[in-house]
Parts: sequence; structure tokens; C-alpha cells
Amino acid sequence: MTSLLDPASRGRVILVGAGPGDPGLLTVRAVEALREADVVVHDGLIDPRVLDFAPSTAQRISVAKSRNRHTLPQEAINALIVAHVKTGAIVVRLKGGDPFIFGRGGEEVEAVRAAGLRVEVIPGVSAALGCAAEAMLPLTHRDHSSAVSFVAGQCKGLSEQDWSGLAGQGRTLVIYMGVATAGDIADKLMADGVAPDMPVAVLEKGTLAGHRALRTLLADLGPMVARERVVSPAIIVVGEVVLLSDAEDRLARWARVAEGLSA
Repeated sequence: MTSLLDPASRGRVILVGAGPGDPGLLTVRAVEALREADVVVHDGLIDPRVLDFAPSTAQRISVAKSRNRHTLPQEAINALIVAHVKTGAIVVRLKGGDPFIFGRGGEEVEAVRAAGLRVEVIPGVSAALGCAAEAMLPLTHRDHSSAVSFVAGQCKGLSEQDWSGLAGQGRTLVIYMGVATAGDIADKLMADGVAPDMPVAVLEKGTLAGHRALRTLLADLGPMVARERVVSPAIIVVGEVVLLSDAEDRLARWARVAEGLSA
């Protein structure tokens, strides 16, 4: 069977995970795909150094999205990809993190298949894994967490999501796209029984210049995000594993936060 990365095989889509940001975290296969591209349809947060792997002759099309503002709706992005493939082009759809973790990659695969076209998916290092590794924060740990869950902080509205049992003793919760709703997220988790003094980390701009790992307690999550002026991209990690990434001097700071919460 001919590989979809065979230059002789024209007219196809290669859905590529670009990782959390640092070009060094691209897979070898992702770099190979970019070097074969005629067209690169990419997210807005892709590091320009990643795009540099594509030939200078490749057309680069940004379909950048931000909260409450989409340059193109998803249906239009699907149609754009399909239209270019039908010309015989090799289209690399470049997505931050992994295409199948809050990347809407599944919808794009469905659209390409529905058009009778070929598609391959090359996974990427997800934002959660890349950012957590940089912060030395293990998402699972034999003594502290035997389960990890991923949720979207704004997908369809918090009121429509059921997070029961996802955070708490022995569990880690990773929240994507939660900066704008951090206060509501904290209230939701505490209402569901998660302790107000549960450790929380906010990992901002992971693997990129200016990255920060901010740590506090659940009840202070919303105020801290505002106080520190956290901006996207960022993920929120809730669970005891957050303690493992921190130095002892931070523990004293958390104690002061907890004392303030109980005052």
C-alpha cells in the first residue's frame, strides 16, 4: 500500500499535530509531512518556526480562532481544505497540540472522507503533556493520582457539563480553554465537593518564550488568574500532583493563601 507521504501520491490531507509550541517537540513524521506540503492550513497559535519546515513555495493559510471570534467557521475550514485537495494538492492541516484533543480534528476527518478524499492523521504532543512536562508536573503518580481527565472550560457552557468525580482525592483534572472562566470553574468544582484548598496550577504559554507555571489553591484560582493577568494559551491542572512540581518555599505561600481563605 502506498504511503500517504509518498510524493507521487497527490490530492490528500495530512492532519498534523504541531505540539504545544516548541518546534523541537514536533514528531519526525510531522516534519516530513510539512516538507511535502503544497498548502498549509494552520491555526493561529502555531509558532512561525514550525511553518518554516514547509517549502517556501507552499501556500500558507491562517484560520486563526480566538474566544468568541472565529475568522472562519469550522464548516468553511472543512470546505477550504477539501477545495484545495481537489486540485491535487498535498494539504497539511496543522493544528496546535494533538488534532484529536479539543482540536476538532475528528470533524475535519469526517468532512474529508465524506468528499471521498484521502486523509492521514499524525498525532502531536498535547498541550497538557507538553506543558506539564516542562513544569515537572506529573499528571499521574503512584502515590497521588491514578486517573487523569481532560475537559474544556468553555465547551457548550459550564452549566451543560458534568464533571462529577473528575477531580479530588487521587485524581487529576486538566482543563483546556479555562482562563476566561477560571472563577466559574473553581465555583463549579467546589460546589461538586472538591476541597477549596485543593492545589491548582495554571500553565501559561507552555514550551514557549515567556512561559509561566503559577500555583495556588482552588478557592484562589479566579482571583489569581486576574491578579497575575494570565492570558491564553494556558491550561489549568487541579489535583495533589501539583504539589510535586513545587519547591518547599511555595508550600509556605500556599499556607498563607489557605489561612487567608479561612479567615
